[in-house]
Amino acid sequence: MMDGVRREFDIEAIRSDFPILARTVHGKPLVYLDSAASAQKPQQVLDALLSAYQDTYANVHRGLHFLSEASTDLYESVRGKVADFIGASSGDEIVLTAGATMSLNLIARSWAEPRLKPGDEILISIAEHHANIVPWQMVAEKTGARVRAFTLEDDGAFSMDRLRAEIGDKTRIISVPHVSNVLGTVFPVAEIAGVARDIGALMVVDGCQGVVHMPVDVTALGADFYVFSAHKLYGPNGVGVLWGRAEILAEMPPFLGGGDMIDRVTIEKSTYAPPPQRFEAGTPAIAETIALGAAVDYVQSIGMEAIRAHEQTILSYAHQRLSAVEGLNLIGTAAGKSGVVSFTMDCAHPHDISTIIDHDGVAIRAGHHCAQPLMDHLDLPSTARASVGVYSRTQDFDALATSLEKVRRIFG
Repeated sequence: MMDGVRREFDIEAIRSDFPILARTVHGKPLVYLDSAASAQKPQQVLDALLSAYQDTYANVHRGLHFLSEASTDLYESVRGKVADFIGASSGDEIVLTAGATMSLNLIARSWAEPRLKPGDEILISIAEHHANIVPWQMVAEKTGARVRAFTLEDDGAFSMDRLRAEIGDKTRIISVPHVSNVLGTVFPVAEIAGVARDIGALMVVDGCQGVVHMPVDVTALGADFYVFSAHKLYGPNGVGVLWGRAEILAEMPPFLGGGDMIDRVTIEKSTYAPPPQRFEAGTPAIAETIALGAAVDYVQSIGMEAIRAHEQTILSYAHQRLSAVEGLNLIGTAAGKSGVVSFTMDCAHPHDISTIIDHDGVAIRAGHHCAQPLMDHLDLPSTARASVGVYSRTQDFDALATSLEKVRRIFG
């Protein structure tokens, strides 16, 4: 955390850290309820990004001059910050990637593809983001394995019985979200990891919607891999994290080849650096990674427990406020949910809803949310989705509800 000091949770002070929240949209104050797609950035992150380019920019790892060494120190310090943030045992377990999607593809290509055999099974949930579906399908096509999915309860709650019903003697991988980006369901990762260990399966967690809303301790969770993206954690685009157990990373071949991931190169053969450098070919996103470190400092200064408590209060209010809107149907009401409120209205398509309320300055997401199998399962073409962040207020959902009443008047 910044300077080792934890700040008091003051919503207006926190909001003042985010310059974009002061702007207007269509002449109305911005009400930003799309943090699950990408969170806004505090001034502290913007300053770190600018400073990395303005004050210390040079390529990392290769140079012996002052700027290169300064940039390298700042860049590499992020591994330790991230390791501390998620409870990893070492920064050497932190692979810096281009995002969670690349992280999942890396696992699929470097761990799964060399090991899976015809008939092996990859078990996921019906609620996965496409990034935790398509890489597994691609590997399955190459290896002869197959992808299976377990369903959830009608309210979106996780069901261990449904998971166990799909496990077989060929289950080699279990990959789930920490939090569903559509339903908000919090998956009991530690319990699922225990099941995976019992059957000798690899446990992968898509943490994009988890690490931003609650404390994460990967050691306690017991998974083998945990991935997330910086841009959902109030950081920049183009940077992600892959945490993996050191002994597993050590057994994996590189995903991409190029500079900086090598030990020795000849025309005939190359040998590779140890993890995590083995998986980081080419010039990385230097300034963006440094800004990820600033984002971690930022949320650490507030405290993830405090952030979770605040967001739970906002979500509870959001459910209450939106339930009073005539014809609105909440999608995903599992106890203890996090992050998002998905809904439909009986009078309007989600795209129409989003377009109309945008004119009131209210920003939400509408569509299938990169979760088409879930939409098919729910027999819905799409939903509207409001999502919360550290800067969200009850007033935001008052504004949303007022705009939705306008939608009803127009279409009802």
